[in-house]
Amino acid sequence: MNCPVCDHEMVERDFGGVKVDVCEGGCKGIWFDWFELSKLDELNEGMGQALEAALNFPRTNTEERPRINCPKCGIPMHIHKYQSSKLVNVDECYKCAGFFLDSGELSVMRDSHMTEAEEQEYLDKLLEKNETFQQALLDQAQERERVAALSKFTRFFRLSYYMTGK
Repeated sequence: MNCPVCDHEMVERDFGGVKVDVCEGGCKGIWFDWFELSKLDELNEGMGQALEAALNFPRTNTEERPRINCPKCGIPMHIHKYQSSKLVNVDECYKCAGFFLDSGELSVMRDSHMTEAEEQEYLDKLLEKNETFQQALLDQAQERERVAALSKFTRFFRLSYYMTGK
């Protein structure tokens, strides 16, 4: 498999029970297949010389780098913040669920990994700013009120009202 950034051949390395593909001869990026990244995104996960070497590469990704194509599927990957680290943009393939991290991003991700409480607080902040989500919450509250009013109104139409006296 070739690196989606620099087109060098990626080599498989063992990061302590998790085999990933590393662009050793080029940009030092790392390819994670489905669920592999979640096994290595926190401190003290994984081990070995290959992981240590990857963690010591300097961070090279810039915001100017264009979208890349998935090295497995060939479709354009989506760039977004990683779920547990708001400091790292990851490239994710929505078809095969693989992740590509540029050099140094795994180290930053592990150093800035959020706790569950921090993740929830960050998510709440994002959703608070999202107008579509806020409108959906209002619509949902109005729908609940409407359903409650209809339920109260239609209780006279139910046989159980007359049988139990409610």
